[in-house]
Amino acid sequence: MTTIAPPAAAPTTGLAGGVAALAASGLSNQVGAATGALAFPVIGPVGVVSIRQFVAAGVLMATVRPPLRSFTRQQWWPVLCLGLVFGTMNLTLYAAIDRIGLGLAVTLEFLGPMAIALATTRRRSGLAYALAAAVGVAILSRPQPTTDYLGIALGLVAAACWAAYILLNRVIGARLPGLQGTAAAAGFSALLYLPVGVWVLIAHPPTPAALGCALTTGVLSSIVPYAADIITLRRVPPHLFGILMSMNPVIAALVGLVVLHQVLGWSEVVAMGLIVLANVAAVASSD
Repeated sequence: MTTIAPPAAAPTTGLAGGVAALAASGLSNQVGAATGALAFPVIGPVGVVSIRQFVAAGVLMATVRPPLRSFTRQQWWPVLCLGLVFGTMNLTLYAAIDRIGLGLAVTLEFLGPMAIALATTRRRSGLAYALAAAVGVAILSRPQPTTDYLGIALGLVAAACWAAYILLNRVIGARLPGLQGTAAAAGFSALLYLPVGVWVLIAHPPTPAALGCALTTGVLSSIVPYAADIITLRRVPPHLFGILMSMNPVIAALVGLVVLHQVLGWSEVVAMGLIVLANVAAVASSD
């Protein structure tokens, strides 16, 4: 993904509009995930993610129309890797949401971009931020009767996938213009999900409500954020973009509380706070 500096003319208005678009993107993404979770009892995370991938691929391929036949091998391999990472990231995140809740799953996922930010900083303070995040993860994973280690592991896999997603997008951004690489990767990811998605939907026929929730997830968690990010990245400086993105776990926790009635304990709130603050500090100090 490429970042574009805010325009020189009317910077205040442009920045305000970019921040508003970023806030709308975060809220849409988390509401979409919560809406998808409502369909888990019927079609499970795999069914929801499959439909989300189909929606994202259909819209992106139709609007971007990447010239697939003209792609070279050097362009294809990061696209295929991105498609695989894209699908794995969404599946592990939604499976984690199903087990440990929206707020905690999204918090763990944000360890991925934080790791990228720490890797690009030359400041010694990065060690302190990493330690704070590690303490947060340790609090979440301390032995308790209710500790869901599989859910935590899924969240950490989603974090690793997001880190890979960021790095692959940088490679693709240097080799393909605009959203061509993203659209092609979304299409490949949808192809990977086609057999398993069809099998799940046949084995567990979705109710109209569940299908509506999954389709809504595809729009709110894929299409709206893509459109909003195009506006945001042209108006918001990269550092501010990263800092504001770090607030997504807080949005996720609030959406989880309102939509899914998921209440966090004090220890979970403390752990989330440590990870979010470490993420903000890491992004703010990255070079």
